[in-house]
Amino acid sequence: MQAIILAAGMGRRLGEFTADNTKCMLEVNGVRLIDRLLTQLQKFGVSRIVVVVGYEGNKLKTYITKNYPSWPIEFVENPIYDKTNNIYSLWLARGYMREEDTILLESDLIFEDAVLEAIFETEISNCALVSKYETWMDGTMVRIDEDNNIVNFIPKKAFKYSDTEFYYKTVNIYKFTREFLVDHYLPFLDAYIKVLGNNEYYEQVLRVITLIDNSEMKALCISGKKWYEIDDVQDLRIAETIFAEPEQKLEKIQHSFGGYWRYSGLLDFCYLVNPYFPRTRMIDEMKANFEPLLRNYPSGMGVNSLIASKYFSLRHEYVVVGNGAAELIKSIMGYLRGKIGVIYPTFEEYPNRIDKSRIVAYFPDNANFSYSADDIISFYSKNAVDNLLIVNPDNPSGNFVDRAGLDKLIAWAADRNIRLIIDESFVDFADTAAEATLLHDDILEHNPHLCVMKSISKSYGVPGLRLGVLASSDCELIKYMRSDVGIWNINSFAEFYMQIFGKYEKDYTRSCEKFRVERELFRAELEQVPFLRVIPSAANYFLCEISDRFTPKQLTTLLLTEHDIYIKDCSGKTGFERNGNYIRVAIRDRQDNHTLAEVLKNL
Repeated sequence: MQAIILAAGMGRRLGEFTADNTKCMLEVNGVRLIDRLLTQLQKFGVSRIVVVVGYEGNKLKTYITKNYPSWPIEFVENPIYDKTNNIYSLWLARGYMREEDTILLESDLIFEDAVLEAIFETEISNCALVSKYETWMDGTMVRIDEDNNIVNFIPKKAFKYSDTEFYYKTVNIYKFTREFLVDHYLPFLDAYIKVLGNNEYYEQVLRVITLIDNSEMKALCISGKKWYEIDDVQDLRIAETIFAEPEQKLEKIQHSFGGYWRYSGLLDFCYLVNPYFPRTRMIDEMKANFEPLLRNYPSGMGVNSLIASKYFSLRHEYVVVGNGAAELIKSIMGYLRGKIGVIYPTFEEYPNRIDKSRIVAYFPDNANFSYSADDIISFYSKNAVDNLLIVNPDNPSGNFVDRAGLDKLIAWAADRNIRLIIDESFVDFADTAAEATLLHDDILEHNPHLCVMKSISKSYGVPGLRLGVLASSDCELIKYMRSDVGIWNINSFAEFYMQIFGKYEKDYTRSCEKFRVERELFRAELEQVPFLRVIPSAANYFLCEISDRFTPKQLTTLLLTEHDIYIKDCSGKTGFERNGNYIRVAIRDRQDNHTLAEVLKNL
């Protein structure tokens, strides 16, 4: 069995990374793609490796010859690589394909050894490695029948998003017998090039064969095994994350701050959203209006503040809408003057936006990081502040101050002329959510010192839309913030979502009720994990103390690298300095929560 590697392409989409070298000379975590590929092939004892070179081909040949002097490696040169596509590169290697069975690979791939093991160990004579279609995949797709026969190759031009549930992506690794190549593939390859030219992809020939000839070409599915195709800079970054060493993988994921849909199979227990909203019907309405929303400008701040005020049944002049709560946090923290009271541990986007010398910190003196309105009043009566921040429920502790406590805080802050900022992004998950929310005109009107922040991303399950609101009857503050953020600070999709939300408000209420039931089920499961102490929470996450066996970093790394589960290591957050053995676990749906609980119990 020989291997043929196609490495003639220019890799234009990688820009500076391929300015003077071909794609397979890229380094992923310090190892060149070509070195990784050759080493993997050598493990399986191939008789010969044929490399088809083109762009910067002499550099690649020199590098391989120098570093693998005794290996059975031969080269084929495509002198017109800039005018042809990989069908011509493969045609140039046709003489080798007539001699023995062949593994065909493209050089911009990175994969774990198990991928090659699958194709070398299978008893299928002629096959293509495939993986079930996922949104990050691009390129040639196939459809297969119940016996794993490939019934059609789907090129990019024939791709239909409506059919993706039936698609499998070709991994661009194939196994062919000599007989198949001589009797089927090469005759069609010659004919295709003569008739249609050499600026095509070699899969087109396989497509023709499957349509008009009983080739018995089968698909070998490797879903669940690690592989990635590197076409651009983003692909390179993702590949570096997927194939990093455990601690480096965790670090790279942490510094991505989202975008986890790009990582196949990753269960995200770090970011906090509603697992039960929006429902399918609302999503379908968003899809049905995709084109006009994509092709048109959103409304400006004035209109979107009106829509946001309707969303929460508030007076228009009390509301400013933001590109996520983060934009509004930056704006209001830039507006505030004087000392600011912050209760730690907390959501650090707030304190990170101001000079640390202005923070008057309160650290609850108990293992649950819990506190009451009386605790806050007692501390800040002795430690004067001009502004006070309360995240309710708090993040990451899940601590909750009830309505009676909030009323007491509001009155106390008014007496002392303290601006009170209440972030109630998670309040809808609390058992007494309807009573606890402060987003009411009468409350705001009678308390101009009160500001209420609400992230729509978290409780409404739409973080990709980036939506948040701040409400206050302090018209000077609202005027400042509306002018401080951009006039088109939210996009058309976010605007349309707010516009139609009223039709689905009952669905949202039911989703929160369903969530509260799931929170109790998940809490009971987590309490069965022998090394975790689960802290009560009114939000959509649990803060858990690790009693023994692991540090938070060890557990977070282990879950990510061995089980593709991502949780929050809290040890680096302010407030955990004395005891950093805490993690935060988001609450997802029943299936995902049970999966995490079982993994933890079986560690």
